[in-house]
Amino acid sequence: MKHPLDGPVAALLHKTAAEIVLPRFRALAAYEIEEKSPGEIVTIADTESEKRLSEGLAELLPDALIVGEEAAEDDPALMDSVGDGEVWLIDPIDGTTNFSEGKTPFALMIALLGDGEPLASWMFDPVTGRLCHAYRGEGAYVGDEAVITRPTGAAPPIAAFGMHFMTDEKRRMIEERAAGKLDAVPIPRCAGEQYPRLALGVNDISLFERTLPWDHAPGALFLDEAGGKTARPDGEPYRPADRRPGLLSAATPRLWDYAAEILFGQ
Repeated sequence: MKHPLDGPVAALLHKTAAEIVLPRFRALAAYEIEEKSPGEIVTIADTESEKRLSEGLAELLPDALIVGEEAAEDDPALMDSVGDGEVWLIDPIDGTTNFSEGKTPFALMIALLGDGEPLASWMFDPVTGRLCHAYRGEGAYVGDEAVITRPTGAAPPIAAFGMHFMTDEKRRMIEERAAGKLDAVPIPRCAGEQYPRLALGVNDISLFERTLPWDHAPGALFLDEAGGKTARPDGEPYRPADRRPGLLSAATPRLWDYAAEILFGQ
């Protein structure tokens, strides 16, 4: 399918990955990796990728606000406007820890919001060349191929839990409730890989605790447009401007209901 922004955004992602990100993969010097907050790192590739993506997106929609992960780190007030008007969200390298360790997966991710609702999204894996993209009401695609979610068919269903930001108490609760009912597998430390796994028959369920908008808006739209479901654990719809913790996703609404009952039912 063709969307007015599709070609320009895809070209921007490919060019940024080829010229900035991939040349530094497994080639970072120690001084090019910094800890921006406890347990959170940033590399020179993150900052340069965000600069290039921001410049390119500003040319496409000059009136849209641009909120990148690193810009929001420097100016947290940017987050207050995520729900207003047209907003570009940028994750310049999703999976920075993997990238900094010379491991895959990692991805470059972009979402376009309109009054807080995801309208379009792109998740580009520069190592495999896979581009996942979606448009509100127009479907989800990998490259030029339309995607419809397909569960793994495993029994019990396969679930990836992002527990890094959970309290010890919540982590124990999730593990106890899932035991014997969900097959827990490691999360790839990259939302740009996890959401495609739900749509492409690799995993059935995922649970994240931290819900920064650039991490989840691209994948949530892709999954929803493919026929899956992302929502708060209580069933409330996901809105990127809402920074509360907890986000449950599944390959189908039926699997979402099943997981919600197991993990959060009374």
